[in-house]
Amino acid sequence: MECLKIKLKRLVKHTILLIDNTFQGGESLSTINELVFLHQMAAPCHLALLAESIGLKTRVVKHAAELDLDKSRRSFYLITQKGSALDNKGIPLLASRLVSHFPVALYQVERDSLDQESAMLLGIRGLLFADQRLDLMLTGLRKMVAEELWYDRTLLSKVFRRVVQKLDGNNEMPSDSVAMLQMLTSRERTIIQFVSSGARNKEIAHRLCISEHTVKAHISSIFRKTQSRNRVELLRWAQTYQTHFELCS
Repeated sequence: MECLKIKLKRLVKHTILLIDNTFQGGESLSTINELVFLHQMAAPCHLALLAESIGLKTRVVKHAAELDLDKSRRSFYLITQKGSALDNKGIPLLASRLVSHFPVALYQVERDSLDQESAMLLGIRGLLFADQRLDLMLTGLRKMVAEELWYDRTLLSKVFRRVVQKLDGNNEMPSDSVAMLQMLTSRERTIIQFVSSGARNKEIAHRLCISEHTVKAHISSIFRKTQSRNRVELLRWAQTYQTHFELCS
């Protein structure tokens, strides 16, 4: 259960930071060297120009293949929703692949076209909407670079309350289920989440940049570890411990 406590502490920290309206100039800028914008549109990237106006180093790329995924560069990636390939939650597929390795936010987001809660639980740092005022976008950029979340406060409060309630109600897990969770690797937990969302092997392989054969091997291992005979039984098992997957993944 230690991973649940760690995740809860992180969520508490981020929520408190977002509620605090005071931005300490340059507080965490040293941890981010540059903002990288994936801008797949013909129009100029006005958000990058705005970021440069307050002294942030930026780089704009037109295609995903141009991204330099070197962790030593300490880059913060901003992926445009408009023009990107999206999953069934409205989240860019590229963002789903990057978020476990780099800080990622979304911009040019169309309201009501994306499941904000899913984006937050996935690890997306924040959302900048296409119809948002420039001053709010600028504030959002600065907050996210300072390692804060940038979401609607009502949503943050809702998710925070639900996490606390579920932790209070689910602290007691059967010992055999705890053992199963501990046996699952991080990649296997990720695949279980994809299976739960209805993704097929081909889509999972594409999103994780692995072969379908590898996905099948992982699923066979998952069936064995969770004592599931098929996807239906796996879904039932996963739904029972959905909160633990969200917090431990």
